Amino acid sequence: MTFKHDNENAGYLLVHFIGEQPDGEQVYFSYSEDGLHWKDLNKGLPVLRSELGEKGVRDPFLVRSPKADKFYLIATDLRIASGKGWEAAVNQGSREIIVWESADLVNWSSPRAVTVGVPEAGCVWAPEAIYDEAADDFLVFWASATQEPHERERKQKIYSARTKDFRTFTAAEKYIERDNHIIDTTIIAHEGRYYRFSKDETTKNIRLERGDSLASDAFSDVRAPVLEAMLGVEGPQIYKFNDREEWCLIVDRFAEGKGYLPLLTSDLDSGEFRAVPEGEYHLGKTKKRHGGVLPLRAAECARLLAAFGE
Repeated sequence: MTFKHDNENAGYLLVHFIGEQPDGEQVYFSYSEDGLHWKDLNKGLPVLRSELGEKGVRDPFLVRSPKADKFYLIATDLRIASGKGWEAAVNQGSREIIVWESADLVNWSSPRAVTVGVPEAGCVWAPEAIYDEAADDFLVFWASATQEPHERERKQKIYSARTKDFRTFTAAEKYIERDNHIIDTTIIAHEGRYYRFSKDETTKNIRLERGDSLASDAFSDVRAPVLEAMLGVEGPQIYKFNDREEWCLIVDRFAEGKGYLPLLTSDLDSGEFRAVPEGEYHLGKTKKRHGGVLPLRAAECARLLAAFGE
């Protein structure tokens, strides 16, 4: 294996959960050198566990601090394996997110639970974060089921808050609301623009928007026919390949129980994606459910593989 100069990205870390089996809703690590072929780390066992709140986590997401001296991992406080059922998870779920931090991706803090959801929220699902250079803080966003006076029932909407340290957060505000339910938003920045992918929880497909800032009203729809036609998927994640002007969008095929499928584009503005054929990607031994991908530098790859590789 050859590593590049340390200031260049050289590999990828996928943090994820694997399913609703007894130990499935914890944090698993997988590594890829090319962004398409993944190997399970830590012998396919969880790297991080939460015994807080609901005693399990889903939808982990990893973000690098702006000074590149720290990593934050945030996740949904939810364990379906406990037997509470999805209706209770939506309506009487946790309003907390679970947070870990690390300076090196190997040694991690104990988890902490932070309440971010509005008081009337039935859940806080799939928290993610993106660094906002203009504000010098992180925009953190998640889905919550809430019911307003004019609504006949709870509806999933995206809420957001801001933080510098993932300990103290501003009061949550509504970030995205549509006629349909919406969950699983992820955002990537490229050349001054932001591209926002979300799951329509009513039609069960992925929608793409583009904006010139992170403001809630700065985004407009981008037609993406392949994504709109692909039903039964959730948990979108988008990352740029380290060695070329091409992006990989992975979507969790929950309806088929198959885990992630990669789709490629060389132009985020076009909305044109093509699914990678079976045989041209490999997801490793464990099922890869909703998580997050972080491009890594050479020293980070070496450290991660030394600690958790085979």
